Amino acid sequence: MSYLGELISIGVAFSWTATALLSEFGSKRLGNLTLNVLRMALALAMSLVLFWVATGSPLPGGITAEACGWMLLSGLVGYVIGDFCLFQCYIIIGSRYGQLFMTLAPLAAALMAWVTLGQQMTPMSLVAMMVTLGGIGLSVLGRGEHHRVSLKLPLHGVLYAVGAALCQGIGLVLSKIGMDHYEACGQPAWLVPFSANFLRCVAGILGFGLLLYFREGLAPLREAIHDRKGMAVATATTVFGPFVGVGFSLMAVQYTGAGIASTLMALTPIIIILPSYWLFRQPVTWRSVVGALISVLGVSLFFLSE
Repeated sequence: MSYLGELISIGVAFSWTATALLSEFGSKRLGNLTLNVLRMALALAMSLVLFWVATGSPLPGGITAEACGWMLLSGLVGYVIGDFCLFQCYIIIGSRYGQLFMTLAPLAAALMAWVTLGQQMTPMSLVAMMVTLGGIGLSVLGRGEHHRVSLKLPLHGVLYAVGAALCQGIGLVLSKIGMDHYEACGQPAWLVPFSANFLRCVAGILGFGLLLYFREGLAPLREAIHDRKGMAVATATTVFGPFVGVGFSLMAVQYTGAGIASTLMALTPIIIILPSYWLFRQPVTWRSVVGALISVLGVSLFFLSE
């Protein structure tokens, strides 16, 4: 089928939009840490079922000590720190602006790859970074009462959003390093990223579990388990995000170029504008729409320059 990869990529963008909206609702209902503990637990359970169906064993294969170490570190950075910041910014500034700031993740990944892997930064990559930053600035900056330019969003929410994007980019590079240490042991190649994500989820549930225990105790988790609507949201967030989103994003690059797939999957900040207005009554302005378009343009320049 023509354009199958492109269609899958657009589907992933919609899947991640649903994840962002559900995560905003779930974080406000259950709490940041509680929702993340449930997500990690559900993602682990789904992964075990996947491995059992695909290989006959509930545990992933081909994991070396080096791969395990790198993937656990990736889970600590990308899931525990990154998703904590992301879900916290959803509570403060909303999922729409949170996803806008996530367009900074490729910038963070490129800088991390330059430092750790020696990958070169092209002039077009630098231009793409500036375009992305310009789009974000147009969306979140406005004219102030006492200053020519002022921030329209709470500063601590913006800092959480920037932290989430940086951690996602860094965690992606750490995952790449970890997957390079996997051994070929007869398992299908498409299972390697799911095996890697399994270890990331192990780090995630340990990290979030400890944070929840020492900050709030286990009472919120017990209450959440008996909250049917909250559990439904947590399950849907897990399916659309770490499970289906990851799986189909991997499938997309099998049918089209990685640059095209990555660009189409980065459409979330545009797709999310109307649903966030319908669900959360977040106002839509021409600056926010144009800013989102420019940010996605920056992401496309970044990937298509490779």
